[in-house]
Amino acid sequence: MIKQETVNEIMHRADIVDVVGQFLKLRKRGINYIANCPFHNEKTPSFNVSPSKGIYKCFGCGKAGNSVSFIQEHEKLSYPEAMRWLADFYKIPFEETEKSPEVQQQQQTGESLRIINEFAANYFHDTLFKTEEGEIVGLSYFKQRGFRKETIEKFKLGYNAEYHDVFLGAALAKGYQHDLLEKAGLVKNRNGIYHDVYRGRVIFPIHGMTGRVVGFGARILKTSDKAPKYINTPENELYIKSKILYGMYQARQSIGKHDECFLVEGYTDVISMHQGGVENVVASSGTSLTEDQLRVIGQLTRNLTILYDGDSAGIKAALRGLDMALSQSFNVQLVLLPDGDDPDSFIQKTGAQGFLDYVKQHKQGVISFRLQIGMGEVGDDPMKKSKLVNEIAESISKINKAEDFSLQDHYIREASQKLKVDESGLVNLVNKYIRDRVETESRDRDRQAAREEVEQLPPDFDHPDEFEAAPSTTATNLEHEWQILRILIEFGHLAYTEEQTVAQLIFQRVDPALLEDVTVGKLFNEYASHYEKFGNTPEIHIFTNYPDPVVRNKLSALLHAEPHISENWSLKYGIKSINDRLPYMADVESSLSYYENQKVMIFINDTIKKLETETDPREMLRLQMKFLELKKLEREILQKHEPVVFKSLKFK
Repeated sequence: MIKQETVNEIMHRADIVDVVGQFLKLRKRGINYIANCPFHNEKTPSFNVSPSKGIYKCFGCGKAGNSVSFIQEHEKLSYPEAMRWLADFYKIPFEETEKSPEVQQQQQTGESLRIINEFAANYFHDTLFKTEEGEIVGLSYFKQRGFRKETIEKFKLGYNAEYHDVFLGAALAKGYQHDLLEKAGLVKNRNGIYHDVYRGRVIFPIHGMTGRVVGFGARILKTSDKAPKYINTPENELYIKSKILYGMYQARQSIGKHDECFLVEGYTDVISMHQGGVENVVASSGTSLTEDQLRVIGQLTRNLTILYDGDSAGIKAALRGLDMALSQSFNVQLVLLPDGDDPDSFIQKTGAQGFLDYVKQHKQGVISFRLQIGMGEVGDDPMKKSKLVNEIAESISKINKAEDFSLQDHYIREASQKLKVDESGLVNLVNKYIRDRVETESRDRDRQAAREEVEQLPPDFDHPDEFEAAPSTTATNLEHEWQILRILIEFGHLAYTEEQTVAQLIFQRVDPALLEDVTVGKLFNEYASHYEKFGNTPEIHIFTNYPDPVVRNKLSALLHAEPHISENWSLKYGIKSINDRLPYMADVESSLSYYENQKVMIFINDTIKKLETETDPREMLRLQMKFLELKKLEREILQKHEPVVFKSLKFK
């Protein structure tokens, strides 16, 4: 367990804009910030961050929460791991109470890998600058590549000595265990004897989005037919290759600033471009783009420009990953550099401005680029041409037609002209690929739904004919109770009249005994108890940081709700859009009135049901009088507040 003092300090220091801003490009809108949601693919921003409340809410997919839940969801961490991340980010000492051996072991593995990676990165970096071999061999190599000292420091480049397994000795002396060092990919066990993996290699630490070292790339310097040129960290809890882009930590701010991401193949390409003044660049390390990598880029920009050297053997393989980018509505451009040049050599030759001018002049859309590459290989071979036509049609089919109709139409015309095929025939082929994909996705959804249905059956469900389904019940809509809780938490401290606060008004008009939702009742009573004990309203962060994650997320979504604004409401109160803040006085009164009206309707329905079965004349008369009184009360509420007010409370 994390000590309460540590939790309080983290929650006090955690700033939702700072935390989310490490991963997303936030744009200010009014008092809040918006961004493209990192949890689902979208082109129009619907992810909203409220600095005053310390919460976020996506109005597209519904995800909501605070700084801790964002780190949990985005980085796939447990609650303790997310708290540890925030403590590390804000340099807060992380103190825990005694844990069980199982929990200790589970936490120790992930954290130990992080600690070992940091130790290794520092060790290799020190070896580069502070040992004779490091300076003569490793530093000389980096200087030959044209890297200045500040660039080497920025990327924390390093070197591992060639002989005597010196890194292993240093790590063991620090108390690190053989099995974790092997898991981190730093040492290897051969016949019971451990050896350094990166002997005689220059080291490229790979940073995650938070700046922590998650793995390494290591390049051999001497010629060898047996040893691979590069060695990368094996996949483990921290390093998952399909999710990593080299240089993203160093490039993230520049990508957001320029609203464009350059993608290259190698470590040195990234480093040279940064040194040359072009910092919005990352490397895929020679692999095809993955969905996870696109998700990381898409959080900062939808404009992706891919750079290839003229004789790159990886062009065709990398192109296969671009259909995914098209389907996710990325604006994908490709640039073929002059023969004999790669991004590293080209920017050192031209400088930043010359590099950017060349890129601007030679950018091509992904379909145009594929046509250029493909036409050069096809020649007069009809079979190769047929294959290329199908490949191009399949790529065009991945473009989101609803969002990029003109782009799809443009590429169909261009492809039909260059490939010399009938345009209508190409349209039919594109549509065939679209239909095939839709049918495949539909079948996959049906299979998933069937699997989920089977998983929900009782474990002893062997004979369907003998299974008797439980009668279905319709849950009572208790959203009006949650809205009462919302205005209590959000506006309770504000004045309603000169003598009365909003909280006092709510305590006067809402009987907690009538609250049907158990959670609402519990939170309402906790709020009231705090008010009675301390004489003031509790801070909003007490609820947005509530210990129960289900309650915490519900409250975060509720406090960051997007109201439906009717035309009458707009005319009456002057609210022009859903981004305007509701006047709190009107919000409080309408919420209370809507709550009271809902309760009256429940009593009316209950009275009607009793009248339908009652046979005693005197009891029937009493129920009829009660019904009339309730209807009178309902009319008074409706007359006081137009029905449009109640419509506004139906939150998405």
